[in-house]
This record gives sequence, C-alpha cells and structure tokens, in this order.
Amino acid sequence: MDLFLQQVLNGLTLGGIYSLVALGLTLVYGILHVPNFAHGAFYMAGAFISFHLMKAWGFNYWLAMLGSAACVAVLATLAERLVFHPLRKASGLHPMIAAIGVLLFLEAGAQALWGADFQRMQTPYTGIVELGGVTAPVQRLLIIGAAFSLVVVLHLFLTRTVLGSTIIAMAQNREGAALVGIDATRVSMLTFAISGVLAAVAATLYAPINLVYPAMGNLVITKAFVIIILGGMGSVPGAIAGGLIIGFAESFGAFYISPTYKDIIAFVLLVAILSVRPQGIFAQGAR
Repeated sequence: MDLFLQQVLNGLTLGGIYSLVALGLTLVYGILHVPNFAHGAFYMAGAFISFHLMKAWGFNYWLAMLGSAACVAVLATLAERLVFHPLRKASGLHPMIAAIGVLLFLEAGAQALWGADFQRMQTPYTGIVELGGVTAPVQRLLIIGAAFSLVVVLHLFLTRTVLGSTIIAMAQNREGAALVGIDATRVSMLTFAISGVLAAVAATLYAPINLVYPAMGNLVITKAFVIIILGGMGSVPGAIAGGLIIGFAESFGAFYISPTYKDIIAFVLLVAILSVRPQGIFAQGAR
C-alpha cells in the first residue's frame, strides 16, 4: 500500500505539470484553432529564465518564478503579434510552420545564451516529509499544491470574470464574439500571455526535480498534445483530466511495468482511448 500511495504522489506531480502545460496549449488552440508547437519552447524559456535569475542575479525561488512568468508572458505575446497575428487569415499549415520556426528559434537562442549542457536548478525546498509511510519530497508537494491551486484560479478567472468570459466566447465562436463587440486582438494577446505564464510556472516548479536544457520542452509539448487530444481539442476540463490520466499512467506504468517504457505509455493510451472514443473524453467542450 505504501508503494501504491508513492505512485499516487508521483502521478499527481506529473499530472499537475502536464495539466498546466496542456491548459496553456488548449487555450491558444481555442482562439487560433492551430496547434502551437512553440508552446514547448515557452516552457523551456521559463525554466532557463528562472535558472538565470536565481544563479546570476540572486533571486529567490518565488521571485524567479514571478520574473520568469512575466518574461515568458511578454515573449508569448510578442510571438502572437509578430508571428501568428499576421497569419490569422492564412491556411492552417502556415501558422503551424511558423510555430515550428518559433520553437527552433527559441531553442537555438537558449543554446547560444546558456549552452547545450544540462543544468540543475536549485530549490529551497529540499526536505522530506513522511506521510503515513509515504516518503514525500517537499518539492513534489509544492508542485501538487501550486499546480492545482493555479488550475482553480484559472477556472475561476475563465468562469467568473468578464475577461475570462471573452476568452471562452472567442473560443466558442470567433465571428459571433466579434459581432457583440469583443476585441479579438486583445483577447488573443491575453490568451497567449496566460499560456506563457502557465508554461513558465510549470517549468519552474518541475525543473528542480528534472534538468534544464534547450530541448527540454520537446517531450513535454508532445505529451501535452496527447493530453488535449484525449480530453477533446479546445476543452479546458479535458486538459486537466487528460493531464491527470497521463500522469498516473506514466507513474504506475514506470513502477509496475518498466521505467524504460514510461514515455511510450502516453501514446499507447492515446491510441487505446481514441479507438473507443475518437472525439476525446470531453467532446462537448471541444471544437
């Protein structure tokens, strides 16, 4: 039972990170209806900026996270203005190619600035907590608490505020939202900024138990695409549920099957679920 609960803890940790990344991705998809492959680069940039602020400028962990979130929000907004906005009337292939271009540009920039070596981000939360026989690193508990708190805050923002309602309206019907006076440009910029914040926070939370390197966002964004397909393209509840499903599947799969196949489990699960429910888990929330 202790080993089982240990895997539950690991699953919640991975699920929280995956949900944050997938939420940013699904919000952008809801506005553009184009997969934003550059989102993985925003995740990577968030980790590197936090790492740099802590190591070079002496910021503490939380200030580095806030600084990283602000920087990546600006970076994502600039990408929307300079890359995606000019292509808003182009076919779906052009924005996808542009997103891949942004991804490669940011990876090359990170490698030029910080090098290709793997870096280790420090954290003040290095302790271990014993919870009923389960060994729980404080950083993992922080990830679970912070990730799911941010999910709740985002849900309340989208459902209880006017700005959040405009994002939902734009995702449901762009033309109808424009007819009732919603500023599409403002909503697009806000959505990209939120996605950047989510990516930066997720990266800063997870980096201390992982490594920081230029290609770190590639596998994460691939799994995020699996998650939003599982949950239903454009569905916010689906992104959260999909993140938890993949997180638990990887945790239990690595323990009971083999760690070697941990990263393959997400794609096997994708095939299995879509063969039964091709529209995704939360089909009504998707477009």
